[in-house]
Amino acid sequence: MKKLFFISVLCISLATIAQEKPEGLFIHSKAFDFKAKDVTGEAVSLKDLRKKGPVVIVFYRGNWCPYCNKELSHLQDSLQLIKDKGASLVAVTPETTEGIIKTAEKTKATFPIIYDEDLKIMKAYDVAYKVDEKTVARYKNFDIDLAANNNQRPEEITLPVPAVYIVDKEGNITYRYFEPDYKKRPSVKEILKNIQ
Repeated sequence: MKKLFFISVLCISLATIAQEKPEGLFIHSKAFDFKAKDVTGEAVSLKDLRKKGPVVIVFYRGNWCPYCNKELSHLQDSLQLIKDKGASLVAVTPETTEGIIKTAEKTKATFPIIYDEDLKIMKAYDVAYKVDEKTVARYKNFDIDLAANNNQRPEEITLPVPAVYIVDKEGNITYRYFEPDYKKRPSVKEILKNIQ
C-alpha cells in the first residue's frame, strides 16, 4: 500500500513538473488565432494577417531584455525583406503598453507589438513559464520589476520562452524556433529561408 501511495505521489509530482516546462507548439500544429490590440489601439488579428500571406510571430520577454531588443532591431532592419516574401511580422509580449512603447523606441519597430494581457496567446502557443522567486529577486537587484512591467501578481510572474513561429495562410505552423536559453535567437536569414 505504501509503495502504491509513493508511486502515485511521484507520478503527480512528475506531471506537475512537466506542466511547468513549456514545450512550444510543433511544426504542422494548428496555430491559435489570436486577436489583440497593438500599442496604438489597433486590433491585430492573426486570422486577418494570414489572409495576406504567412505570418512571423515573435515572442519576446520585455524592453529590459537586451537580447530581445537586438532580435527585434534585426527584424525591423529586415522588415522589407520579410514583406517582400509576402509575410507579416507581429511580436507578442507580456509587458504592458508602457513597456511596449519603450521597446518600439529602442528597436525602431514599425511592425505590430501586442500586449498579451491575460497570457492567452503565450499559453496557447505553450511558451509561457512561471518565473521562480530567486530569478524575480535577481532582476529586482537590476531595477527590473517584472510584476510592475507585466502588471502581474508578484507570485505569478510569467514570461515567454523566446520563440518564433511562422504560420501559413491555412493556419499551420511551418517553422518553429523554441529555445529556453534566452541568449540564443534565430538569425533573420534563417527566418527568411523558412517563409514559404
